[in-house]
Amino acid sequence: MKIVGTYRIRPNHTIYIMNLESKRIYLIGYMGSGKSSAMKHLAKYLSWDAFDLDQLFEERYKISVQDFFHKYDEAAFRKLESQLLKETAQLENAVIATGGGTPCFYDNMDWMNANGTTVFLKVSTKTAVVRLLNSKKKRPLLEGKSEEQLYEYVEKHYGERMPFYEKAHITVKGENLDVSKILS
Repeated sequence: MKIVGTYRIRPNHTIYIMNLESKRIYLIGYMGSGKSSAMKHLAKYLSWDAFDLDQLFEERYKISVQDFFHKYDEAAFRKLESQLLKETAQLENAVIATGGGTPCFYDNMDWMNANGTTVFLKVSTKTAVVRLLNSKKKRPLLEGKSEEQLYEYVEKHYGERMPFYEKAHITVKGENLDVSKILS
């Protein structure tokens, strides 16, 4: 998929006009940016299939991501996650929500850019923290942190990941995202 033009309808509201030739959209962004939710809405909007990389991992290996982190470690998880990501090349007409760290390991970001269209759902640190505090999903990298520690951690960690996220083909504001504004 390639962007063939953009049209700004008012400040902070841009419609991206794309050629959907690649058949895969990879949603990337920090934890709590709304990738899983946007995946469902965008897939429905396009009449495509929706895939969550963390769910694919849990179905394949019969263990939650959180339990895998506890039983093994992040390095082992990232290796298997990268292999699973590469298997998405078989999918067509698919919107794939990646894990927050997926683009930051191995050659994953370059690979996604070469094999689909990447969309970075960019949210503020404050938004990410509020969403993470209210999330029902357990996240192994955030366990045992107070609200203050969580804010400091997210601010630092998000900043470290930003260079990878910024390689995305498209960046959209993740707060109050309207997927119809991504594609037209």
